[in-house]
Amino acid sequence: MVGQCHLPGQAEARPHQQTGDGTPRESSPFINSVDMERESYYEGKNMALFEEEMDSNPMVSSLLNKLATYTNLSQGVVEHEEDEDSRRREAKAPRMGTFIGVYLPCLQNILGVILFLRLTWIVGAAGVLESFLIVSMCCTCTLLTAISMSAIATNGVVPAGGSYYMISRSLGPEFGGAVGLCFYLGTTFAGAMYILGTIEIFLTYISPGAAIFQAEAAGGEAVAMLHNMRVYGTCTLALMAVVVFVGVKYVNKLALVFLACVVLSILAIYAGVIKTAFDPPDIPVCLLGNRTLAKRSFDTCAKVHMVNNASEGTMLWGLFCNGSSPSAACDPYFMQNNVTEIQGIPGVASGVFLENLWSTYSDKGAFVEKEDVPSVPVPEESRTSGLPYVLTDIMTYFTMLVGIYFPSVTGIMAGSNRSGDLKDAQKSIPTGTILAIVTTSLIYLSCIVLFGACIEGVVLRDKFGEALQGNLVIGMLAWPSPWVIVIGSFFSTCGAGLQSLTGAPRLLQAIARDGIVPFLQVFGHGKSNGEPTWALLLTALICETGILIASLDSVAPILSMFFLMCYLFVNLACAVQTLLRTPNWRPRFKYYHWTLSFLGMSLCLALMFICSWYYALFAMLVAGCIYKYIEYRGAEKEWGDGIRGLSLNAARYALLRVEHGPPHTKNWRPQVLVMLNLDAEQAVKHPRLLSFTSQLKAGKGLTIVGCVLEGTFLDKHTEAQRAEENIRALMCAEKTKGFCQLVVSSSLRDGTSHLIQSAGLGGMKHNTVLMAWPQSWKQADNPFSWKNFVDTIRDTTAAHQALLVAKNVDGFPQNQERLGEGYIDVWWIVHDGGMLMLLPFLLRQHKVWRKCRMRIFTVAQEDDNSIQMKKDLQMFLYHLRISAEVEVVEMVESDISAFTYEKTLVMEQRSQMLRQMQLSKTEQEREAQLIHDRNTASHTSVAARTQVPPMPDKVQMTWTKEKLTAERHRDKSAGGAAGFRDLFSLKPDQSNVRRMHTAVKLNGVVLSKSQDAQLVLLNMPGPPRNRQGDENYMEFLEVLTEGLNRVLLVRGGGREVITIYS
Repeated sequence: MVGQCHLPGQAEARPHQQTGDGTPRESSPFINSVDMERESYYEGKNMALFEEEMDSNPMVSSLLNKLATYTNLSQGVVEHEEDEDSRRREAKAPRMGTFIGVYLPCLQNILGVILFLRLTWIVGAAGVLESFLIVSMCCTCTLLTAISMSAIATNGVVPAGGSYYMISRSLGPEFGGAVGLCFYLGTTFAGAMYILGTIEIFLTYISPGAAIFQAEAAGGEAVAMLHNMRVYGTCTLALMAVVVFVGVKYVNKLALVFLACVVLSILAIYAGVIKTAFDPPDIPVCLLGNRTLAKRSFDTCAKVHMVNNASEGTMLWGLFCNGSSPSAACDPYFMQNNVTEIQGIPGVASGVFLENLWSTYSDKGAFVEKEDVPSVPVPEESRTSGLPYVLTDIMTYFTMLVGIYFPSVTGIMAGSNRSGDLKDAQKSIPTGTILAIVTTSLIYLSCIVLFGACIEGVVLRDKFGEALQGNLVIGMLAWPSPWVIVIGSFFSTCGAGLQSLTGAPRLLQAIARDGIVPFLQVFGHGKSNGEPTWALLLTALICETGILIASLDSVAPILSMFFLMCYLFVNLACAVQTLLRTPNWRPRFKYYHWTLSFLGMSLCLALMFICSWYYALFAMLVAGCIYKYIEYRGAEKEWGDGIRGLSLNAARYALLRVEHGPPHTKNWRPQVLVMLNLDAEQAVKHPRLLSFTSQLKAGKGLTIVGCVLEGTFLDKHTEAQRAEENIRALMCAEKTKGFCQLVVSSSLRDGTSHLIQSAGLGGMKHNTVLMAWPQSWKQADNPFSWKNFVDTIRDTTAAHQALLVAKNVDGFPQNQERLGEGYIDVWWIVHDGGMLMLLPFLLRQHKVWRKCRMRIFTVAQEDDNSIQMKKDLQMFLYHLRISAEVEVVEMVESDISAFTYEKTLVMEQRSQMLRQMQLSKTEQEREAQLIHDRNTASHTSVAARTQVPPMPDKVQMTWTKEKLTAERHRDKSAGGAAGFRDLFSLKPDQSNVRRMHTAVKLNGVVLSKSQDAQLVLLNMPGPPRNRQGDENYMEFLEVLTEGLNRVLLVRGGGREVITIYS
């Protein structure tokens, strides 16, 4: 059955109810309803069983229809042509295949400026063998990266956005943003390198006379050249930026022309090599001794020549001597060494290959020398700067040459960057990219062998062709003319620069529009047709910094770093996804393995440090800063990335590791379950409880914020969702790092018990429960609220968990407050694991409590030696490495006061009444109020009593309003004591009297010492084993903490939590 689509607005216009695919549901329960139209009755009958879920689960037919009409739109930019017609033409045009769409763009991007301007020099300096190693390393690195990239690119549809899109969706926004910006910077600096290459070709080989700056002094040519590069480079950059801004479509159309230039140049090189085998070109190179001479300022390679049967000094003589006459004073090296002429390009058959096998590294300013030519050394040379020697312009060594060469193998992403324009991206990207890398690797490797076999070593090491009268070395080898290479390389580098200036702003725009780096948002905007204007401006500015460096050899290692960083993360993405075996990792490209990705990643890292360790560290620092910035300030994105999967795997592994047993005492810290209460609007009642949690935890360990909603989950799931959102918002505001766990249960009591039993996972379970004191336990409308509280205490004890009860929690400090001078007082009555010692120490780690000092009070009985107790306690604290003031308080045995009896009587009378009377809710409220009135009245009368009156054994259980009124009148007439005695016919339980006596006495002692303390920590006595006295237990706790400002009642979990051992 085909699902029928309808517009959202049509649903309201129809009388019958619509399903998700537009099929009307039956409006009547009867099959043969006369009101039902016949068509609508038969429509959708096959899927009647699923019709109620069709809003969320569409039919397969409609889903497949949507997938079939999916258009692969560009992520960053609407295409350059603004008018509808051209877009329509483009849509109708056949999409590109592997050859045109991937292979040729990769070929064009990989082959470029380094091949023409630096490869011969690299072969000359490093020798054929080491050059072979350099190229092999770099090509292996890109091949392994291409394999990883192919796996990622074929794992689902890759929209336009290329490598950035692949990495960010595989490794998450943090890595994606960091690597995306590295790739952007690499592409931008590549633009600068191509522009510098263009200017170098122009000023050195096409039109040397166009130089603006000339060398004023001898040896100043290099500085003048750099200034010329800066001026011309800046002008060229401005021109290219304008071209890209005005008509980027022309750049795309010219790409084929630039590619043709590259291919023709390479063919010309191979043709020239073949020609040298049978007809080597006559290109003489002049040597003085074993030193190469720059053949720019002289024509004849000889010291003297015959003019009218007389010998005269040549132009070369004039350069080395003070005059042209044979008797003039000359340079000593010139006088003692002969001038010889050798062939610059002796050809393949000459055997020069063996001489060029080994490296010839040299320092800056060294002579370019031929090793097997005899030379007479001179002890001291005064002036070499003005003499026509060919000198090395920079120091050469293996690692530096790797950095300069690596940019010539970049460009492997060109195919994946065009994924939106390909007919079948998942087939074309792997095939085209790997074929392009194999092709270019063979070209580079064959060129190294052929250059070493054809060209003389001194010519190879002559970077700017000075010995060849300023001609391009590789051009002299080419056939039919050197100009094929010069013009071809000029246009190809020019085109590559334009391509970089076109691609880099689009990459930046894609990153900006993803919204992961907030300060880049402005670069997401552009012209009405989507052209990234602001991004182009920033790209031009960054490119200008590269041009101001002005040296091709200095810029190349910079972009090597950024590209290597990008490739490293492509390999990492593939390795992570493969090792995690995520269900979505199903690449069509099958020839990958995590070991290959890991090898590629290691090779990238090694190459980074081989090229330049300080550039590598700088690139990592930049990527790390961007990563941390996105982590803290960036937008939250959930892209199903591999790093999240890695985190889950790591978490699972860690959880399984900590499952084996409880932590050692040294590792124990409170892993807190915070029990929150909600009001009718699902807002948190005591938000300061979370403030206290974050102060206690300081972001360490586990925090679970638990909450119970009363009801059934089906009815309350929306309220539960709202409550969870409120709790998470409060956790965020209070900077509480932890998890929220909300339970909907039929009763609060059961829900709390379930949380205490089951919150957490495996070894990551809580060991401490933190809750607020139930302030409403005495209120008339909730006489049994204490029941849940006392049962929770019993649950924590049974579960061997510690319990913290914060009383007056709304008066606790917020995270923004800073408590000044004050004390945290610990009343250590009984030892239950050392929680009382540990908690103040943890609190004082937080800024709120940092300035508070710690005092420890312990209670001595009459038969205790209080002086010895104090010494022992001080020694104990010293071993615990906790600094605190110590005080031993003596509690003298005294008679139980009348006030204690009175308190006990009032408590028992109240609990008896509430327990025995089975009244309705309104009567209970009235009874509680009457009891309150009676308590108030009795306080005044009891003050005069000095001893407890004898009480009858009979316990009066019934109590009515009339009897209370009568007793009140009797009380007034007969006097306070007699009336009170008649009123209370209860005999107080002796154990209750003793407990009340302890509570009253302790409260008095604590008040006398700690009334002004910022926080008081007290041992919490356990609830009675006999459940009949639970309400009395609440009264004891109330009396114990009466009059104190902030109290934390602490109950240990039955294990030691602090140790004196290291």
